Amino acid sequence: MEIVHKPRSYGEHTDHWLDFEESPRRVRVKFGGETLADTRRAMLLREAGHVPVYYFPREDVRMELLTPNDHHSRCSVKGEASYWDVSAGGKTAESAAWSYPDPRPESRDIAGYLSFYWNRMDGWYEEEDEIFVHARDPYKRVDVLQSSRHVQVTVGGEVVADSTSPRIVLETGHLIRYYLPREDVRADLLEPSDTRSQCPYKGTARYWSVRLGDEVFKDTVWSYEDTIPECPRIKDLMCFFNERVDAIHVDGERLEIPRTKWSRS
Repeated sequence: MEIVHKPRSYGEHTDHWLDFEESPRRVRVKFGGETLADTRRAMLLREAGHVPVYYFPREDVRMELLTPNDHHSRCSVKGEASYWDVSAGGKTAESAAWSYPDPRPESRDIAGYLSFYWNRMDGWYEEEDEIFVHARDPYKRVDVLQSSRHVQVTVGGEVVADSTSPRIVLETGHLIRYYLPREDVRADLLEPSDTRSQCPYKGTARYWSVRLGDEVFKDTVWSYEDTIPECPRIKDLMCFFNERVDAIHVDGERLEIPRTKWSRS
């Protein structure tokens, strides 16, 4: 089998690319109290517009816990996918596993491998560490830099944060984010939210809304109080959505308010 270590592009007028390469990690998937897959030969699929996905050699999958069904889907790059229901420990996840038994020629390396929908499984592990949300991209960086820039955040016409000791987070494919010490944020204007989110590169975040009188700006700021071991430098710092505030000024210069998937309509 040819192992691809550089992304392939498809067509002369498209920026779609696909990379399928061997992972050095032992990868396991658990469901219903059973280990569905356990391999030291996992393949990681990186594809334009998608999060990374682990694929497993079929011989390293507990195929007796999978039942083929009639569901199919088609990808213009990879071909037609077949699906299986997964049953273990009295639980069933329908169409939770898939593979490409006869992939398109340009994606031929994926033949013989099988994957699972991440959020339908009970747990994913790299070596002995549980990982969350999706497989991590080995080519992605998260850099956290101590800074002396002056960062000021305005919401609803009110300055809610003012700091000269931010930490700047530069994450591949994302906006620059400014994480501020809690003592530089107006805690009296914040209300705890029930919202939580997870990032495979940073950890678990909780959120706060900004309340100004009767007006509430929901889930405007977050903090990673539970970071993964690789990203401790942002623990307990607070970060405001550039997209959900009036303005963020850095060294007196107002940042452009971006439109992203986190913007409020």
